[in-house]
Amino acid sequence: MTPTYQPRSKDELARRVAADIHDGAYVNLGIGMPTRVANHIPPGREVILQSENGILGMGPAPAAGQEDYDLINAGKQPVTLLPGGAFFHHADSFAMMRGGHLDICVLGAFQVSATGDLANWSTGEPGAIPAVGGAMDLAIGAKQTWVMMDLLSKSGQSKVVAQCTYPLTGLACVKRIYTDLATLECSPQGLRLIDAVDGLGREALQELIGLPLLD
Repeated sequence: MTPTYQPRSKDELARRVAADIHDGAYVNLGIGMPTRVANHIPPGREVILQSENGILGMGPAPAAGQEDYDLINAGKQPVTLLPGGAFFHHADSFAMMRGGHLDICVLGAFQVSATGDLANWSTGEPGAIPAVGGAMDLAIGAKQTWVMMDLLSKSGQSKVVAQCTYPLTGLACVKRIYTDLATLECSPQGLRLIDAVDGLGREALQELIGLPLLD
């Protein structure tokens, strides 16, 4: 049967994440898909974005032709700096991350367990290049860790699992999972459904994930 639902685009997903970031929050956006969140902060809401390579007050991506490659985020993408923004040493950046000074970090992931375990730095496959970066520091240091990812892998397997099979980044650290099909909350008891795209019912979502969703 052809699905009746339409997955969120990457920008729609970024907008969904941005909508939940509270005014005045200090937020780190991980490499990859999470960097799009910077482009969708709601107008009038002050969100102070931090990049682990030493930026506080990061703005959205620059307009085409306005890129300055001396001003980049941790993923080497050109960014902008908002009024009052600052640059500082890598060590100071990690002190912010490890010291509990960030309200939220938004990270990509290979797998997240129903209870919030995170695997996002290696698939463990032979020849795979491990890329932990600051993920472990962020996952444990931020007050809340959110994951932003596609729900299903390229082979159609759920990336939300009962137990991670990839090397772990952190234990029980993920609070929310934002995906192209649904938004989920992790808890010690399991997964709770926050919302799903139009046309995707609770039972169909449970079948895709292969896990029950708590009331």
